[in-house]
Amino acid sequence: MTITGKTALYGIIGDPIQHSLSPVMQNEAFAALGIDAIYVPFHVVPEFLGEAVAGLKALSVQGMNVTVPHKEAICRFLDRLDDDAELIGAVNTVVRDGDDFVGYNTDGIGLIRALNNDLGIDVLGKNVVMLGAGGAARSALVALARQGVQTLTVANRRLERAQQLVECYQPHFPAVKFTACPLSHDDLSVVVTDADLIVNSTSIGLSGESFNVLPWQVVKSECRVYDMVYAAQGTPLVQEARKHGYPCCDGLGMLIGQGEAAFQLWTGQDPGSALAHALRQL
Repeated sequence: MTITGKTALYGIIGDPIQHSLSPVMQNEAFAALGIDAIYVPFHVVPEFLGEAVAGLKALSVQGMNVTVPHKEAICRFLDRLDDDAELIGAVNTVVRDGDDFVGYNTDGIGLIRALNNDLGIDVLGKNVVMLGAGGAARSALVALARQGVQTLTVANRRLERAQQLVECYQPHFPAVKFTACPLSHDDLSVVVTDADLIVNSTSIGLSGESFNVLPWQVVKSECRVYDMVYAAQGTPLVQEARKHGYPCCDGLGMLIGQGEAAFQLWTGQDPGSALAHALRQL
C-alpha cells in the first residue's frame, strides 16, 4: 500500500507485543475493503501507559486495540467507556470520537461469535462452567449472561476471587443463577455433570503442564469445550477434550471475532472474511 498524509493510523498497544496477530488481520481487512489506513503495533510498558495514550491521541490515531497488561489500567486514561466496558472494568478496543478516546470491550462479542460459528452452540438456557476469574473471565461472563445462559459457575483456584465475581454480577443479571467453586478436580466433579459448555479463561497448561483438573468421566457426552487461549499446535485443554471425544475449539475464532467487532466500530464496515483469511495465510 501507499502511505500518504491522508492515511489513517490505527494500532495495538501491549507489553509484549511482538506476538500479536492483530496487525496481520487488520491490515488485510483495510486492504480488502480499499480503506486508506494502516495498523501498527506499539510496544508500551506499564509505567508509560498514560503518556502513550496521550501521545497517540495527539498524533490523531483513529483507534487501537489494547492487550495485556493494559486492558484494565487504560480505563482511567480514556475519556469515557461504553456500558459493557464499564461493567467489565476492562477495555480491548479504543475508538476516536472527535477529540475523545472511547473504550469498548469486544472480547465477549468475539467469544459468542466463536461459540456459534466454531462449536455450533447457542448458549441461551444453557449451563456453563467458567474456569478462571481474571480479566478474561469477566468479559466472557458478561457476554454469556447477556445471551441468557441459565446457570454460570465460576471455578477459580482462589475461591474468594470467584465469589467476588459472582457477587458483582448477580445483581446485573438476576435471571442467571451464578455460583462459585474452587478450581479443583473434586469440586469440579460436582458442578460439571450438568454442564452444556465449559469455557477456560485461565493459562493452565500453557507452561507445559497437563490440563488435569477436569473430571472427564462425569462430563456429559454432548458438552462442548472452549479454550479462550489460542495456540497453533492446540492448547492442552483442547488436546485433552479431543482425546476424550468432546467437541472443542481454541481461541482463534474468538481472536477473529473480537477483531471483526473492533474493525466495525472503527470503520462502520463489515470486514467479511478478511481477518480469517489473513490468519489462514500464516
